[in-house]
Amino acid sequence: MVEVLVTYGPWLIAAAALFGFLMAFGVGANDVANAMGTSVGSGALSIKQAILIAMVFEFAGAYLAGGEVTNTIRKGIIDGAYFVDTPELLVYGFISALLAAGIWLVAASFLGWPVSTTHSIIGAIIGFAAVGVGMEAVMWGKVAGIVGSWVVTPAISGIIAFLIFQSAQKLIFDTDKPLLNAKRYVPFYMALAAFVMSLVTIKKGLKHVGLHFDTVEAYGLAILLAAIVGLLGKVAIGRVKFDTNADRHSQFANVEKVFALLMVVTACCMAFAHGSNDVANAIGPLAAVVTIVSHGGEIPDQAPLAWWILPLGAFGIVLGLAILGKRVIATIGTKITHLTPSRGFAAELAAASTVVIASGTGLPISTTQTLVGAVLGVGMARGIAALNISVVRNIVISWVVTLPAGAALSIVFFMIIRTMMQ
Repeated sequence: MVEVLVTYGPWLIAAAALFGFLMAFGVGANDVANAMGTSVGSGALSIKQAILIAMVFEFAGAYLAGGEVTNTIRKGIIDGAYFVDTPELLVYGFISALLAAGIWLVAASFLGWPVSTTHSIIGAIIGFAAVGVGMEAVMWGKVAGIVGSWVVTPAISGIIAFLIFQSAQKLIFDTDKPLLNAKRYVPFYMALAAFVMSLVTIKKGLKHVGLHFDTVEAYGLAILLAAIVGLLGKVAIGRVKFDTNADRHSQFANVEKVFALLMVVTACCMAFAHGSNDVANAIGPLAAVVTIVSHGGEIPDQAPLAWWILPLGAFGIVLGLAILGKRVIATIGTKITHLTPSRGFAAELAAASTVVIASGTGLPISTTQTLVGAVLGVGMARGIAALNISVVRNIVISWVVTLPAGAALSIVFFMIIRTMMQ
């Protein structure tokens, strides 16, 4: 059946490109809230400012650091050996998966549900593999790890956010002189943020640009940057003139302004790291289709990217963010719990820390679930009444539904494409 790939190759690539763009659009619409939701919710940025900043950093991350090569089969979820004799089924499957995941992400974004783009595409890939070849083509051990991460990653980020927020409360906000203590302790938070953010960028972004650091170099560089940022922060805050005799409410407002500035920086780093990492969810299957078709049915482990694939993914992310992004940003930023800049900073730093822990340990992770867990952790620090339980319930349901929804849609599209091509 390799003749099908030769005869209809250009059409198959065109379909994959169109649906890959839809998937990238969905990634932008849904996932960019991970970087910007807390900044908007806490008032550190307006929605327009957040979208403009995210457009720049997401596009830069996706285009500059999105990778020269992508794994043919994302996350090793299915065994390519089962498709060696029928490569056309893998091509139909990837096209179906992109369409299925794209539709699900756009629908979830429209409803304001923050779901995992990674789990959407994984569910779609599992669906067509199980139907197209059989259950044995799916690596069920990997799938179990992903399902386990639904509980583990939000829990880790929630605990870290709870601890960061509580430390800020004890060291700064609950003291007699919050401004003086802010001057003393905020440089340490800045150094910690610089350490985590540089690790995220080095581990998630720079490896794609051909800059490879081993673990010791990465940590050494991150510690150096953290020390520099901490010292600069100390000098900068030392120069800011605050009225330390003002009432506590005015002092709180000034402290929050400092955290607001910190949040904008962390949001930019998260957007860059997200663009570099998650663009692969859209372009991985697309690159695989292009490679399999152009190699006459060979299934390589790695697919080099054609020149037009990365810009297509980057532009799709930016367009999705511009058109539909504000709905999920509103859910994460304002509907789960009331955020101030200090709370938002705690959530964002916790999410970034969890990403570092996960990439170091190989834990499968969803940035969406990590950030929602962190926002919940900050809310819990103020008691269960601070959380909007109905919104949290809807989010958890949407997470559980994502894998089966992606799989079901993918199976339907796979059947249709296979029937059309026979």
